[in-house]
Amino acid sequence: MKIEVLLDDLRQEFNKLDREFRLEIPKKIQAARELGDLRESGEYETIKDRQGFVKARMAFLQQRIAEISKIDLRQIPKDRVALGSTVHLIDEESGEENVYTLVFPELMDSARGWISVASPIGRSLIGKQAGDRVVMNMPSGTKAFEMMRLQTLHESLQASSDGTGSTP
Repeated sequence: MKIEVLLDDLRQEFNKLDREFRLEIPKKIQAARELGDLRESGEYETIKDRQGFVKARMAFLQQRIAEISKIDLRQIPKDRVALGSTVHLIDEESGEENVYTLVFPELMDSARGWISVASPIGRSLIGKQAGDRVVMNMPSGTKAFEMMRLQTLHESLQASSDGTGSTP
């Protein structure tokens, strides 16, 4: 789990928006004011809407950066599904194998099997162990899986440092 990479990405986005909020938007607002009656200026309204969006996004990013920065990897379980775990599930009905890695919502990529810990599937897996039966409510109905294999964040980090694996 490359928490520092995620934090860097969030900080870069924040800095870009901060620059826009402090420098670019005020210039655009001033230019719109110079055009005349602000009550009839669609450009002014568009800029003010953008200003509100940027301000809200910056507040969200600050909160996420603070939350993620507080995560203590030592507190993540070493024997149960949690953030950073990769699970191998067998569909009890079809026998099909599904592999998921639980990641932060910002890293979600369903094509790679990276699912958010906050998603319905992620929440149904949290706390489970290899060998457990997992029941999930899917759009097509309830499905049951057996967890055949679990690789925790700690095992992934160890494999990554050994050069034998990778982590999202």
